[in-house]
Amino acid sequence: PENFIIIINYFQIRNLTGMAPAACLNFNCMLILLPVCRNLLSFLRGSIQCCSRTAARQLDRNITFHKLVAYMIAFHTAVHIIAHLFNFEYFMDAQLNRNSSLLTFVLSEIGSGDNASFLNPIRSNETNPTFVMFTTVAGLTGVAITLALILIITSSVEVIRRSYFEVFWYTHHLFVLFFVGLVFHGFGRIVRGQTENSTATNNPLVCANRFEEWGRDGSGCEVPVFAGNQPGTWRWVLAPIILYVCERLVRFYRSHQKVVITKVVMHPSKTLELQMRRKGFHMEVGQYVFIQCPSVSRLEWHPFTLTSAPEEDYFSAHIRIVGDWTQALYEACGGDKNEPQEAWKLPKVAIDGPFGTASEDVFQYEVVMLVGAGIGVTPFASILKSVWYKRIQNNQEVFTKNIYFYWLCPETQAFEWFADLLHSLEGQMEERGVSDFLSYNMYLTRWKQEDAEHYWVQHQAENDPITGLKQKTHFGKPNWDNEFTSIASKHPR
Repeated sequence: PENFIIIINYFQIRNLTGMAPAACLNFNCMLILLPVCRNLLSFLRGSIQCCSRTAARQLDRNITFHKLVAYMIAFHTAVHIIAHLFNFEYFMDAQLNRNSSLLTFVLSEIGSGDNASFLNPIRSNETNPTFVMFTTVAGLTGVAITLALILIITSSVEVIRRSYFEVFWYTHHLFVLFFVGLVFHGFGRIVRGQTENSTATNNPLVCANRFEEWGRDGSGCEVPVFAGNQPGTWRWVLAPIILYVCERLVRFYRSHQKVVITKVVMHPSKTLELQMRRKGFHMEVGQYVFIQCPSVSRLEWHPFTLTSAPEEDYFSAHIRIVGDWTQALYEACGGDKNEPQEAWKLPKVAIDGPFGTASEDVFQYEVVMLVGAGIGVTPFASILKSVWYKRIQNNQEVFTKNIYFYWLCPETQAFEWFADLLHSLEGQMEERGVSDFLSYNMYLTRWKQEDAEHYWVQHQAENDPITGLKQKTHFGKPNWDNEFTSIASKHPR
């Protein structure tokens, strides 16, 4: 019955125009903020981890889901705009075709006196539709929403996001304008329907074809009365906005917790390692944090994987210097100076996190395959360190029986990031007779001819000339078909 009432209420506007449905747009706008509430996702991940690891891993795809919802918002916005452009043409045509034998003209003339019960927002045939579009609440907010959306989407393409991250970051915060405009968009009440009381005296299903008799005694069809549709977008987006505001409050609170940089290490290939401490900080392997440096930018937060193990009394992140923000942080930490930076001169940093990823499930599997490329090896540094502490130093049993580790690097210096860690693991495993627990393979994907000749001469040496490990470095990229087949044959189940 409720659906039937809605159909009757908007029966006449369908006679006058097409429709510009916004329900799909509202639904997607309701979803768009949820995937970026990272504290909420972290809570959900921890809550459902015990029930379903598969469901928990879906939460790791939050940014992919966020992008898909954004594409749908862009698509439905385009449909909505095109539909309204046609609608305004229909509204204008209804005023221009001044023929009392046409239902559209009769509907447009309703409310022309006191303007209280009109259906057609174009009030005369001399009205400029463009003027109406840009002077009404719906028109102005619609333009603001569309411009904000265009800027947000165009600055989110991978080329801009990677090359000009600040542009992406700042334009993305136009979402505030987008949601304010979205909530107020319906307050103009351009979409109008027949009132419920009016449908009792003018049933549109019966009276639509008898419009020439409207208002006559005994016709049973009074002149219909129309009213603007109640704005309803706020009902869709209120709960997500409240959740997002709570998320930002949690981030604000965390950003004011004291973080102390205990050590700064400059690694080869312009990689900065920050070792930090914060009261009450607890982490798991493979997790990541967002780092803010107020002296560089008060608004920018950047994600970095934690490279320390939970067993250590500090937490660390390896930061590759690839952009303006990382370069400024590198200089603030004294990376461009020859002498060590004094502790009191080190910049203040704020930490939000840690947050979970699929990597923290590593110890729930008997056989694990870890593949990292370049700086992408950072989550596995945390895993390998934790393995060292659990199994080798503390002689603790872990469920994981075998780890296959692959690391692809474009340059030899990058291998130095965790050479000490791998040396320790290799020596300790050999001492305890568990060398088959960790199988590691290094691949150098880019090299000079003279370097290759030198390495080939040294290839027969006991230790690898590049890493100093007993396991020799491979040149090129792995043949993954062979690697998977080999591992599968060793662990058929």
